[in-house]
Amino acid sequence: MASSSGNDDDLTIPRAAINKMIKETLPNVRVANDARELVVNCCTEFIHLISSEANEICNKSEKKTISPEHVIQALESLGFGSYISEVKEVLQECKTVALKRRKASSRLENLGIPEEELLRQQQELFAQVSEAILVLLWLESLMLQ
Repeated sequence: MASSSGNDDDLTIPRAAINKMIKETLPNVRVANDARELVVNCCTEFIHLISSEANEICNKSEKKTISPEHVIQALESLGFGSYISEVKEVLQECKTVALKRRKASSRLENLGIPEEELLRQQQELFAQVSEAILVLLWLESLMLQ
């Protein structure tokens, strides 16, 4: 990926994750490498766009941490309001999974799984959900063309 900063590769979604999502979403379709690279670039740009807008909203509300509500407001203000209901559903699923994990934490503590590992697994789930949303956005943009 060409870049002016030289470290943009650190700021992209892993290609393996994109390839996996494409394969799961479109199992019987071949996708050219250029198209896969384009998807990576689009996903990365989308994340930057939403993150920047959510950060501005967060700063305006004098908060220091971007919350899900800031992200939802960013989607709305950037014209992605049609995705908000699905985003809220995914957010609720993540909260449910996190709650179940918290309730099971005492059992897991007895198994010897450290809290850091649980947090890592939670973040991995959030990343998977984010990737799934990006694929949906990409597919919708392809259908609109």
